[in-house]
Amino acid sequence: MHYIFEVFLKPGYSAEQYAEAWTRASEIIQRAPGAQGTRLHRKIGDPQRLLAIATWESKEARDAMESQLPESVAEIIAEQTPHVEITLIGEFEAPEWTVLPEQQR
Repeated sequence: MHYIFEVFLKPGYSAEQYAEAWTRASEIIQRAPGAQGTRLHRKIGDPQRLLAIATWESKEARDAMESQLPESVAEIIAEQTPHVEITLIGEFEAPEWTVLPEQQR
């Protein structure tokens, strides 16, 4: 499953500053059972918007991590709160339909 959210950076705060904190928190979160990686993307043409996609074995695995969020991760999130606005896009199942170029099959 994919947990997807958008990050809006407030004026005076850079993607690099957010990415440093996001990396610290993600490295801790990725130790949780069922974590399968996470990626942070810049929006083309809008340097104040980022897209985060975290992949999990299941919604239950992600929910379990969230219910036992490590204090260090909560602190990182709290320090970012004044600088960003987070919008949850949603939780999505793994793809059911995939079309890849022939060389990637």
